[in-house]
Amino acid sequence: MALPYFLGCPQWQHTAWNSLLPPDTSPLRRYSQVFNCVEGNTTFYATPSQEQCQQWRFQVPDDFRFLLKFPRAITHDRLLSGVDADMRDFLNIVAPLEDVLGPFLLQLPAAFGPMHLNNLWQFIDALPAPLRCAVEVRHSAFFSKGEAEKALNRGLRERNIARVCMDTRALFSAVPDNDITIEAQRKKPQVPVHLLPGDAAPVIRYIGHPNLEANRRFLAPWVERVATWIEDNRRPWFFLHMPDIGDALALTELWTELLSERVDGLEAVRFNEKQPQMGLF
Repeated sequence: MALPYFLGCPQWQHTAWNSLLPPDTSPLRRYSQVFNCVEGNTTFYATPSQEQCQQWRFQVPDDFRFLLKFPRAITHDRLLSGVDADMRDFLNIVAPLEDVLGPFLLQLPAAFGPMHLNNLWQFIDALPAPLRCAVEVRHSAFFSKGEAEKALNRGLRERNIARVCMDTRALFSAVPDNDITIEAQRKKPQVPVHLLPGDAAPVIRYIGHPNLEANRRFLAPWVERVATWIEDNRRPWFFLHMPDIGDALALTELWTELLSERVDGLEAVRFNEKQPQMGLF
């Protein structure tokens, strides 16, 4: 059944998923039978070849979407300054995916502050149509409801750009009593949940509590918001993370169960524990 919103994870393969996803010839094909989008974290750390992008395109249906991250050299190392050539090179490499691209994820580090906003506007304005992006910020000034946040939000609205909302409340409510949770809390930002009203489809990144059932109360407000967006034909993007990403499919089952109870006609996802073990390649 085609989903009335976009649902995905930060990657499309994990060894813990091998017995759960439907059988097919590649991890991406298997993933795309259940999810209709994915965060492109891989392009943040290493740029693929154009041939690899062509292979990815062949492995997904036409209604699947990649939300690729710009390389960290562009966003983190150079803070979007003097990166026109790098941006063009990257866009040329991922061109085989153009018809299945959602908005690029422009994830900016905490070092990217109000003094860098002109870099952001120049970067966004230089993106060739019809390409677009969604912007995630982490500098504290962009969460203070002061002039810096107002300037950011105003510029995004003027360009019809979504402000990515990262919800880490469930993660940071967990007691850091194991290495996986400690590492997840170290890597993820503990920032307020700020939603930007506007015409752009909302982009939500939810980072879960390691105890699956503890996520129910944190997901409940999102069930109502996402349901309302669906009813308004907004078609939001909703990404599910867990401290141990191997647990993301269990979180998917819980999330889709809760949402199906709120939205008529939606079915909960149930993964088959008896699927045959598949190789990664």
